[in-house]
Amino acid sequence: MNAQNPDTIPFDMPVLAAPQAFDDAAAAVARLIEIHDASTAFLCDRFAHALRHGRPDRPVRAFYPEVRLSTSSFAQADSRLSFGHVAAPGTYSTTVTRPRLFAAYLEQQIALLIRNHGVRVVVGPSRTPIPVHFAVAGDARLAVPQEGALDFPLRDVFDVPDLATMNDDIVNGDGFHYPDGSIPLAPFTAQRVDYSLARLAHYTATDPDHFQNHVLFTNYQFYVEEFEAYARQQLAHPESGYTAFVGPGNAVITEAEAHLPVPGKMPQMPTYHLKRADAQGITLVNIGVGPSNAKTATDHIAVLRPHAWLMVGHCAGLRNSQRLGDFVLAHAYLREDHVLDDDLPIWVPIPALAEIQIALEEAVEEVTGLDGYELKRIMRTGTVATIDNRNWELRDQSGPVARLSQSRAVALDMESATIAANGFRFRVPYGTLLCVSDKPLHGELKLPGMASDFYRTQVARHLMIGIRAMERLREEPLERIHSRKLRSFMETAFL
Repeated sequence: MNAQNPDTIPFDMPVLAAPQAFDDAAAAVARLIEIHDASTAFLCDRFAHALRHGRPDRPVRAFYPEVRLSTSSFAQADSRLSFGHVAAPGTYSTTVTRPRLFAAYLEQQIALLIRNHGVRVVVGPSRTPIPVHFAVAGDARLAVPQEGALDFPLRDVFDVPDLATMNDDIVNGDGFHYPDGSIPLAPFTAQRVDYSLARLAHYTATDPDHFQNHVLFTNYQFYVEEFEAYARQQLAHPESGYTAFVGPGNAVITEAEAHLPVPGKMPQMPTYHLKRADAQGITLVNIGVGPSNAKTATDHIAVLRPHAWLMVGHCAGLRNSQRLGDFVLAHAYLREDHVLDDDLPIWVPIPALAEIQIALEEAVEEVTGLDGYELKRIMRTGTVATIDNRNWELRDQSGPVARLSQSRAVALDMESATIAANGFRFRVPYGTLLCVSDKPLHGELKLPGMASDFYRTQVARHLMIGIRAMERLREEPLERIHSRKLRSFMETAFL
């Protein structure tokens, strides 16, 4: 972003309300909305004027709103809670973007701070400029032209995105402090959130507003077709609580028999949303194949602070006793995906989360009608290995097979460990239930004839297990789902 000091350079800036202390969370969020609306409207107005009339006389700047809290007490909050409190005396802050989108989340988190610490929060403009690209993203009439299309350098007049200010060192636990010495109050800065919201719209072709708090990831289109069929069944029964189904291009249907338009060009990660009130429905993302896609999707969905995400995809079964169509419930992960090595070292264990594991196992029992010892006929628990080479079987197998055997791996795929590891990194509860679609070590390769029969018989049941698990998790209290297992020594107060 521009490095000029607004105290010495005559910027054109909006007049915003001075910082104010609040002991009511709803009022604090209303002020956040007021500041953000005024700032983005100001930037949109000035940018539109520049498009019509050329370079403005002065640089233009507006700021994100921020929430700030100071406490001098060492008093401990309820030790059972994993969020909603700060760990020690100090000044804490976070910049905020899109407060209308995050209103329920912000009100909940701010209310917990006020209640747990008995102090007021201060809301006002921050010192972090809003990039013009993010300000105009909510205005359908405006778009930032490519570099060189304007008759003046854009960054000479408006602030632009700067990847150096995204600050993932907060979630990576690198001890980040803001330049004014305050400690992060939330896991993501406003710039990081805005960047991810823009990427989500690009990769999924659906607006962030449609995303639900429970996210299923898959790696095959067949699951999408079954998800739409299930969604239509639910829309036929209003008592189900589901209110709408959304597809790429923001196509929305609210009736079971309604036509769902399909975009002429599908996005990289087609995404579908079965919506409920307060975003308590289910989002399904077809991330395709590979750890890079898995990381990309979770990097950006994480800023929406979902309550759980699960991988329900296909895998290679590694044991001779497995059959095509059997399920694998991951209790551990062998990470050879390499896409997170710089953010989450390979030596960091990724633990199984009891709440997720129980929900998945109970969902398998419900959908298959098997339980106890009989469940072992169709499901194994154990280590899932994730690699970045889809055709590992074509090379000398001695090295990979030895590592897989030493790790006691029961299944191999290209996404699950990445999704779980990024869930651990971003404090999003995670889990994995895979379905065996081939057994390369035992001569059962994924060939067209075998695959079509497998897909026909197994996909619907597998997806239903994922849905049932999410519906069980939806009934759990937030403080139970977001457990202390995912929190580090010095955590942000916001979930």
